[in-house]
Amino acid sequence: MSSSSWIQDLARAVTSREGLRRSLSLTEDEEGYFAALSRDNHAGPGLSLRIPSSYLDLCTDHPDDPLRRQCVPRRQEFDRQPWEDDDPLLEVAHTPRPRLIHRYRDRALFLATDTCAMYCRHCFRRYFTGKQRGPATGEEIARAAAWAGQTPSLRELILSGGDPLTLKDEDLKAIFLAFRAARPDLVFRVATRVPVVLPGRITPELSRLLRQQTPLVVVTQFNHPRELSPPSTRALEALVDAGIPLFNQTVLLRGVNDHPDTLEELFRGLVVRRVTPYYLFQGDLAPGTAHHRVPLGEATEIFSTLRRRLSGIALPTFAVDLPQGGGKIPLYPESLSRREPGWYHLQSLDGTWFRYPDEAFAGEIDPGADSRPESSVKIK
Repeated sequence: MSSSSWIQDLARAVTSREGLRRSLSLTEDEEGYFAALSRDNHAGPGLSLRIPSSYLDLCTDHPDDPLRRQCVPRRQEFDRQPWEDDDPLLEVAHTPRPRLIHRYRDRALFLATDTCAMYCRHCFRRYFTGKQRGPATGEEIARAAAWAGQTPSLRELILSGGDPLTLKDEDLKAIFLAFRAARPDLVFRVATRVPVVLPGRITPELSRLLRQQTPLVVVTQFNHPRELSPPSTRALEALVDAGIPLFNQTVLLRGVNDHPDTLEELFRGLVVRRVTPYYLFQGDLAPGTAHHRVPLGEATEIFSTLRRRLSGIALPTFAVDLPQGGGKIPLYPESLSRREPGWYHLQSLDGTWFRYPDEAFAGEIDPGADSRPESSVKIK
């Protein structure tokens, strides 16, 4: 196989209803998405459609297939909840340079491209992803790298997007070189779903390029055991054998992995493939994604079961990103001890209390309530 064949694979990805119909019998909800898209003058709910054949081939014709739910849009994407936000992590407000997000003191995230190999239907960065902005320009890279050189508290740079591994090797290398020249001590973290959805992208040339950027880690997103296909397994092996540490961040998704048995199989399968389960994330409050989210109370029960079953090397941290930029916090059943009708009260790491919707009782949620109770008073 040619080292550039992944480019042709990506070009042949399914991007339309007609393309989907050639592989799947679309359900009423799936057809409803495209009908609503036509009525909405193709503006849509904010996320493009793209599914590589390597992932679509893993999907079945069952209407509730867990892989299909991640990639085929449904009409529920047009249902926006009052507590959802276009920018649920408040990234835009923490952008010191174009495409650079700085929410935590020692880490920054660079949006290398807005393109993904596959547009996951649970995506939280819909305000940016798939908007035809393309790769970062030379000027954007230079300005972000200069900022990194002037920010001594920075220790890690996360390359994200979009998916940075959809860039050609030479474009990816240019980003690494710019930041490494400004900050030789930076740890690079590459956030990607390519090993899951386009495993042919993991070529020997790419593995060598990533290895040359050490210290560097790759963080993948496998959400279901069936995604650990033979091609994906080979892609993971190629990276690990090249000396690249691998971590995985799973998103808890309704109808995909919202059962302890499914997650246990996934996390054990990752460990066997020498990938460390790093985080299990509660789905973010992005618009049109409520049908993907698991209510928080149910989610903590699932994780409690996993804590009893899995050893430390197979158990990720269960976490949620608080609304309005409250940051990431670990979640346990005891985290949900404070609540009011329709809302949980969750405490950020700096002591601020935030409201988080209890979507198991959505009818109790006051849509006009601020997500920060007690006037955002920090608890001493």
